[in-house]
Amino acid sequence: MKQVLQHARTGEVEVVEVPNLRAQPGCVLVRVAASLVSAGTERASTEFASKSLLQKARLRPDLVRGVLDKVRRDGLFPAIAAVRSRLDQPLELGYSSAGVVTCLGEGVTDLRVGDRVACAGGGHAVHAEMTNVPRMLVARIPSGHISFEEAAFTTIGAVALHGIRLAEVAIGDVVAVIGLGLLGQLTVQSLKAAGCRVIGMDIDPSRVELAQRLGADAACVSPAEFLSSCLALSSGHGVDAVLIAAATPSSEPVNLAGSVARERAIVIAVGTVGMEIERKTFYEKELQFRVSRSYGPGRYDSAYEQKGRDYPIGFVRWTETRNMEAFLHLLAAGKLDVRALITQRIPIERAERAYEIISGKSGEPSLGVLIQYFDEVAQSQRLEVIPTSTVVKRKQNSVAIGLLGAGNFAIGTLLPAIRQVAGINLVGVCSATASHSRHAAKKFGFQFCTTDERQIFDHPEINTVVITTRHHLHARQVLAALNSGKNVFCEKPLCLSIEELAEIVRAYLAGWREKRPLLMVGFNRRFAPLAAELKESLDSIGQPLVMHYRINAGDLPADHWTNDPEQGGGRILGESCHFIDFLTFLAGAKPIEVQAHAPSGETAFSGSVVISLKFANGSQGTISYLTNGDRSSSKERVEVFGGGTVAVLEDFRRLEIVRHGRRKVFRPWLGQSKGHTEEWKAFAHAICNGSEAPVPFEDIAATMLTTFRVMDSISTGRSQLVDVAAFMESCRESRLSGATTIGASNAC
Repeated sequence: MKQVLQHARTGEVEVVEVPNLRAQPGCVLVRVAASLVSAGTERASTEFASKSLLQKARLRPDLVRGVLDKVRRDGLFPAIAAVRSRLDQPLELGYSSAGVVTCLGEGVTDLRVGDRVACAGGGHAVHAEMTNVPRMLVARIPSGHISFEEAAFTTIGAVALHGIRLAEVAIGDVVAVIGLGLLGQLTVQSLKAAGCRVIGMDIDPSRVELAQRLGADAACVSPAEFLSSCLALSSGHGVDAVLIAAATPSSEPVNLAGSVARERAIVIAVGTVGMEIERKTFYEKELQFRVSRSYGPGRYDSAYEQKGRDYPIGFVRWTETRNMEAFLHLLAAGKLDVRALITQRIPIERAERAYEIISGKSGEPSLGVLIQYFDEVAQSQRLEVIPTSTVVKRKQNSVAIGLLGAGNFAIGTLLPAIRQVAGINLVGVCSATASHSRHAAKKFGFQFCTTDERQIFDHPEINTVVITTRHHLHARQVLAALNSGKNVFCEKPLCLSIEELAEIVRAYLAGWREKRPLLMVGFNRRFAPLAAELKESLDSIGQPLVMHYRINAGDLPADHWTNDPEQGGGRILGESCHFIDFLTFLAGAKPIEVQAHAPSGETAFSGSVVISLKFANGSQGTISYLTNGDRSSSKERVEVFGGGTVAVLEDFRRLEIVRHGRRKVFRPWLGQSKGHTEEWKAFAHAICNGSEAPVPFEDIAATMLTTFRVMDSISTGRSQLVDVAAFMESCRESRLSGATTIGASNAC
């Protein structure tokens, strides 16, 4: 199918072929008929992307600070690689469209295939022939004579309605609208439909004339005339509310709003404008200034948008979904005229021209620019990147990879490491986001890209599945890969519950007619060059060790998916397994007891934890996983004591060993290395030579079991025993035959 993408590095917009989509849980798959190009948001995005790195840095100092922090933590070259990786990622454009439902994701029960719908949301209602949209960002188009072109305005219309609701206007109120672009024109018409008297202003005479033609009681181009009109229409008192729909860095619109408002009026910033408010006017009139956030309550709330958890109507009358529905009902009732706002209709094949128009490069006047789509859509969920006829079949005992997940970690860290290993053949890549799948395939040379994971599991040439998806998908995908007879590399964690771990153990221990596939989890730190030096020096001690591992992880936004108990499992579960594995590796023995405490006020999902471990050989370890520090400080520090030796490993870039008064210091000549490439060299060697996995399966099971006992200890406040042998024996005895009980992926 065709999709419009933008290059983050250059700002170039192009129409590309990407694999078709599958309906995701909680989403609907929509064949798009029309989508609206935002002259405000999308123009700003393309203008920013087209700027040089220096110009981008000046405009976004927050991003510069993030890069500098990464340089301090990880070194110059990793920071440069991360920046380049982000700039290489294509950006999906668009956030307002309309079309027909072709498939329902799991859990969607109130829509039907064939329903005509309007769609919203960046990353969802994109400019593409097919889109995957969460249910709460979809509104059914009411029966009547609403065209798809009209319904494509719904997202912008919902933005206008939310701004109006924040202004608390009523029938008969006098309301001013500053900025008569697309958003301003819809605001004017919606206010008239609500029984208000409306005065508009814009510096473009053609837009002023259009607003008057579409119902504005008055409209003008000069601030002086605007002030006079506001006073005349309000009997000299000033307007009851002002909605600013302009897009400018200047603060003039805000201060103009203050001058035309009556005492105790409300001023709403709906567009992106400067906010250097002249206090005197706002103070003397005791004005309220509010910033409108997008389409309404629910926006940017992942529980609402991604998980479909609606707000009770008795508590939140107008959510973003209900605002979308209200706009569509205004269209159906003939209260709004959006056809008059359409200035260009451009077929998807020529979508680049839409951005030439809104950027002003073409010199054409524009307001509502629509992208048109047609009924014929390529239905393949697989896109060949390298023609099949040119593909060289893999050699026996080589590694042929199918990748699940093409996010930042896979693109920026894992695939560059894999590409350094000889004898690996990149066959197929699958991502739920079609553009990510295509980008990974093009960048790293996969033979095909897809959005259907069965294309990976069922492909006869693929013998190794690499899983880098979100954590809640790991267990199901690991089981599917094992049941397909594929070797598995799963980024940590292996799973999110002890029940899932038990099922994986049962599947792994099941009888195999051929050689059992290898299962590997991405515990890369034990493969780091300095980790090998440290381990070698400790093995000669022959005594129990005392180990301290401090991780300055830094905080994440509260709404980050890793913090979500359902998708990410929380940071402790998702990340502490890394460090438990590393201490297990250094101790040379499995944990037998664990006790964990979270700082006061924190839960097992919210961040920091201090973990105490006892090992079978008498060694002890403490892990301080901390999210409340300063990210600019070093991230990881390991201290080991035993047998007259002290070893300090600092951020995997410096190792110091002191023994019998002698000090040895090691530094990798290429700087920091956390073992990703070495890990893959070891895994590929095991596959090609038919040997055991570099990390024994029982060690993986022990690490994950210990991690779940950490969660139990936090919840109960008591220490927990860890007996991996007994756990695996119980799994062996209760080994299931037949299908797994972990849910399969949606088939449509």
